[in-house]
Amino acid sequence: MKTLKGNTIYLRALEPEDLNFLYAIENNESFWEVSHTQTPFSKFILKQYLENAHLDIYEAKQLRLMIVESISDLPIGMIDLFDYNPQHKRAGIGILIHPDFQKKGYAAESLSILINYAFIHLNLHQLYANITSKNTNSLNLFTKLNFKKIGTKKDWVYSNGKFIDEILFQLIKQ
Repeated sequence: MKTLKGNTIYLRALEPEDLNFLYAIENNESFWEVSHTQTPFSKFILKQYLENAHLDIYEAKQLRLMIVESISDLPIGMIDLFDYNPQHKRAGIGILIHPDFQKKGYAAESLSILINYAFIHLNLHQLYANITSKNTNSLNLFTKLNFKKIGTKKDWVYSNGKFIDEILFQLIKQ
């Protein structure tokens, strides 16, 4: 699909061969704060998840796509639409880039591609993101792509013995 291709990356559906990548990401405790995970995932559970990943966004109310580096064809991250609501034409959006591939512009390119896809093909009116106040990389990324800060949820996330604010960003289709 042309709309899911960029200059250096492309987005694609999950495949069975993504199991090891998913296993490594989902069980990396440094990502648990942003994914609201508290326990590790088994390969069995992730394999079942992959087997059901064929459900479309209208049925599953979410869409996860792999971010793949065009040159190497290696998966480098994931980008999600979640909490999809066709009645109100909105969805949440989240992104994770493997640490080895961060700071190379892949996140901005991936997010830009998914925004266009959501607004054009899914006919969404708005997207939102919840970002912890200490996640400066994500705060900068979403601001760069014209998301507006619309509120702060005080002491929203409890992590490593501390409460952290979560900032709500919104992008409304023009």
